[in-house]
Amino acid sequence: MSPGESGTRVAPPAPMPGRSTTRPTAPRRSATSAADRPSRGWVIVVSAAMIIATAYFLVPIFWLVVASTKSSGDLFSTPGFVFSKFHLLDNLADLSTYDGGIFWRWTLNSILYSVVGSAATTMVCALTGYALAIYHFRGRKTILGVVLASLLVPGTILAQPTYLLLVGLGLNNTYAGLLLPALVYPFGVLLAYIYCQSSIPIELIEAARLDGANEFRIFISIGLRLMMTGLVTILLFAFLGSWNSYMLPLLVLTDQKLMPLTVGLTGWNQSSITIPGLQILTVVGSLVSVIPIMIVFVTLQRFWKAGISAGGVRF
Repeated sequence: MSPGESGTRVAPPAPMPGRSTTRPTAPRRSATSAADRPSRGWVIVVSAAMIIATAYFLVPIFWLVVASTKSSGDLFSTPGFVFSKFHLLDNLADLSTYDGGIFWRWTLNSILYSVVGSAATTMVCALTGYALAIYHFRGRKTILGVVLASLLVPGTILAQPTYLLLVGLGLNNTYAGLLLPALVYPFGVLLAYIYCQSSIPIELIEAARLDGANEFRIFISIGLRLMMTGLVTILLFAFLGSWNSYMLPLLVLTDQKLMPLTVGLTGWNQSSITIPGLQILTVVGSLVSVIPIMIVFVTLQRFWKAGISAGGVRF
């Protein structure tokens, strides 16, 4: 008969002498050990460096905002970082009417050069980077080496040879004279190549070929979609580079109606020595020219972070 049926309970075995009946508990480990935590001094140094870097970039913007609200007389008679009488609306009205509203013509030119140029540059970089990453052909490594070496050459050195080439082709003082050189962007090609290698599986390309898709359709349907984050990053850098371009437009363009904001505002700044009213217009125009950059950067910031981290790990 079992113990349960007899109604009696079996006593548990007595503990052996010299042993404890309680089980030892494993020591709890904190999420981050003390050795992994940075020291307080290092945190203070890094925080101070970040504060200094932030102030270095934001203080000029703050001065630009303050100066744009002042009149021509208050611009030099009041402290630079102290607000005076509010004249921002009057300054914007003067900016819009000066010289027949040439400032807004420069703004439209900058938007045209930056938007159209950056879009075309991104497409060329995508095609080139995709071809270098997917196809294996003779001279491929040489082309990659040339692209990588071209990053070491400053753009200002190439401005004069590019200008002479455009003059020989008859493209000086034209929109095409600024849009065509923008298509050559070695950094964008290298970034597209790196991102294409990390985001497009070769097995997917081979499966599309077995299904009968041609190479261009594979690039449009598969390549562009998988490279989208990296391409947005290239678009951002190309836009900023084109918007801030100064040397090549200064050499290529002589017609005032074709100039971008960088060249136009620099001309106003130089002319302000003899025309005092242009000083405040240059300041207000500089403030307005910063707004499109801020909008584009804030809009594409998350793509920029993702593209840089993905490409950097692969590289």
